[in-house]
Amino acid sequence: MASAVRAAASDDAAAVLRSTSSTTAGLSSAEAAARLVRVGPNAVATQKARPWRVLSRQLRSPILILLFATAVVSAFLGQGVEALIIAVILVVSVGLGFVGEFRAARAADALHDRLRHTATVLRDGSRATVDVTDLVPGDVVVLAIGTIVPADLRLLECNGLECDESIVTGEASATAKSPAVVAAGSGIGDLSGSALMGTVVHAGSGVGVVVATGRETEFGRIAVGLGAEEPQTEFQRGLGRFSSFLLIVALLLTSTIFVIAVLLGRPIIESLLFSLAIAVGITPQLLPAVVSTSMAAGSRVLARKRVLVKRLVCIEDLGDLDLLVTDKTGTLTTGQIVFDRAVPVDGSTTDDALLLLGLLATEADPRDPSVVGLNALDAALWAGAGAVVAPTAAYRRLDAVPFDHERRMSSALVQAAGADPTIVAKGAPESVFDRCRAVPDAARAQLDALYESGSRVVAVATRVAPGADRLVVADERDLQLVGLLSFADGVKADARASLGRLSGLGVEVKIATGDGSVVAERVCAELGMTSKGTLTGDRIDSLSDAQLAEAARNASIFARVSPEQKARLIQVLRQKGRAVGFLGDGVNDALALHHADIGISVDSGVDVAKDAADVLLLEKDLGVLADGVTEGRRIFANTIKYVLMGTSSNFGNMFSASIASVILPFLPMLPGQILLNNLLYDASQLAIPTDTVDEEQLRAPSHWDIGAIRRFMLLFGPISSVFDFATFGLMLWVFHAAAPEFRSGWFIESIATQSLIVFAIRTHRVPFLRSRPSRSLALSVLAVVAVGVWLPYSPLAGVLGFSPLPVPFFLALVAMVVAYLVLVEAAKVWYYARLSRTPPAARVRGYRHRVARRAARFTAR
Repeated sequence: MASAVRAAASDDAAAVLRSTSSTTAGLSSAEAAARLVRVGPNAVATQKARPWRVLSRQLRSPILILLFATAVVSAFLGQGVEALIIAVILVVSVGLGFVGEFRAARAADALHDRLRHTATVLRDGSRATVDVTDLVPGDVVVLAIGTIVPADLRLLECNGLECDESIVTGEASATAKSPAVVAAGSGIGDLSGSALMGTVVHAGSGVGVVVATGRETEFGRIAVGLGAEEPQTEFQRGLGRFSSFLLIVALLLTSTIFVIAVLLGRPIIESLLFSLAIAVGITPQLLPAVVSTSMAAGSRVLARKRVLVKRLVCIEDLGDLDLLVTDKTGTLTTGQIVFDRAVPVDGSTTDDALLLLGLLATEADPRDPSVVGLNALDAALWAGAGAVVAPTAAYRRLDAVPFDHERRMSSALVQAAGADPTIVAKGAPESVFDRCRAVPDAARAQLDALYESGSRVVAVATRVAPGADRLVVADERDLQLVGLLSFADGVKADARASLGRLSGLGVEVKIATGDGSVVAERVCAELGMTSKGTLTGDRIDSLSDAQLAEAARNASIFARVSPEQKARLIQVLRQKGRAVGFLGDGVNDALALHHADIGISVDSGVDVAKDAADVLLLEKDLGVLADGVTEGRRIFANTIKYVLMGTSSNFGNMFSASIASVILPFLPMLPGQILLNNLLYDASQLAIPTDTVDEEQLRAPSHWDIGAIRRFMLLFGPISSVFDFATFGLMLWVFHAAAPEFRSGWFIESIATQSLIVFAIRTHRVPFLRSRPSRSLALSVLAVVAVGVWLPYSPLAGVLGFSPLPVPFFLALVAMVVAYLVLVEAAKVWYYARLSRTPPAARVRGYRHRVARRAARFTAR
């Protein structure tokens, strides 16, 4: 069955209005409200934190699945203590992870309710602004450049309208639109008479009637078909690879131990339980909880610093950032663009006459509240003192060709009483000059002088067009240059300091702007940036991808670039293995935001930019972004602390247990004791999200490196095993311990070494002397060690299989722990001096990311 928009595309506009019981004047407010009750909101999903959905995500962790399987086997075999301990581990891990993620989901709900998306419609015969989710079939919608089409529309009027439909069709080039009927059965990419939900108005303007909303739209079907699952970030993919790596190690170790035990004639059930305990013991069971707790705490910190993350996991990717491409206006400059002066070049035009022509060529009057998407230069022109007295009312606008980012200009056909129609064109000087009959050398010199002064410049040209009543792009020819309009936009006072902070974080900054190269280079000079060169849009088009990748890496400024060129630059920079962020807030930034590893926009940006972004800044300030990068790296650093400590010490202890189980006539530790040991150890690490992070750990991008984790595990794990074997010898040959005493002694030594190593591994510096842990972490670690020492003397000792130990054991234990920490410190110095991490692989963010981002605006509360 054909969709509503395909059926409407093959009917003429009048028939579609009749079928939707609407008119060119739109619906009444009462009728729209009644239809909204009948058909429901214009949404493809509902934004609401659902506890069961959050819980199901927690339970999908491979580590937790292994724990659950072990608990079931233990319970089935009658090992109640082991099953109970595993159950406690599961409850703690899932509970903490659930609380952290659910709090984050509630925060996302609050952010969603704060970010409202609107559309301009005709209601009660006049223009009104309504929430996109309140649109209903029959509404008449007004489209302007930069608008995201809010529903499936049958177009009624078009004025140079072009739509970027890649989100639906996958076609990269914009599609020209017209109200004409298309053939029945046309494909989705051939619906030239319709505008599809989720697509972006690339150029021109138009009016259309809504024929389908929500999940009945073409975009809605795609979004629903993808399901509710969000696309994975780079951090999540790294976490998944790490979990899989641990699972493989655990399965190999478990299988080997079980086979050897059976071959040695050990009881099968006892061997199976011990093997499963080893598998559980080598995995950091509370990793999901630590990650969720860290990111939930980080999101609150970032919110206080005026940084909002749409998805919690994006905090970690923010810390991975090592290259930022940013626009110039409002980021490095004040963004308060003001009209400076008119500079006539033909000798016969006055300043006031040139200003009048500039006003006539704007797309609309910004004093009209229904205007959407007026650019900053036009707004500044209308805000100037001369605009108040300019006789714009003496002219009648016959037609117009709106601005687009390929022509970089707009034109209007205007006529004064008793005069011939005149074409007035206004735009980037280079573009306007190309369409003029001749450009005086004096005009080029004046333009260079304005650029040198740091001004932004717009050129104005005209041509009399007798008898014309329509205007098309082809008419923008044989123009007469009239003059230049100069605009001022000063450098931000704190921009230099913000650039210094990002440089200190190892983040390289490049500028992508629609302005000329001279203006951009002057701004860089004022900010103290060392420019490595400039690439212009024309030069970019002449280079292959391989050539552009090399040229872009060596350039600092990209001037006169189009939206497509910005997106291409982001793609080739990512091919060099960089984690690339893009900061932009305009219509022409949306494509680049989609292609970046981290899309960054501002709360005051246009909707299409905010939709494409992962992170929103409440202030368009690089200093605020530096806060976000710092927090992302702090969270990642604390997450990696837990990973490195857990994998190294767990691997060492489980390796020791494996060897001892083969050599000794009894199990070195009961399965329940192994699980209890890991439960206590993990409990001591729950305070890691609160830990302080050394400054040098924040200076470089942070990302998953499974190879480095594996090398760390294989170096520090055996060091732990050396002291385990020393403890075995001490218990067997000095104290002549029986099985219960042997297990008690190793249990205490294991708890002490596993827990106390956190103080060495948490920093690259000398612990305590040059880097102090947070109070919460220090207290939790010491408390767990105290509990481990107390258990063999507690009322639970008999149930757990422990026996009290003589005082000399503790004297030997202190000596071994001190020696262990000293050896670990020496190995740590060698490790960080000799072993470097491998370079990160190039990031790839797929098509699904774009659909999920765009769908967020069509979400009901």
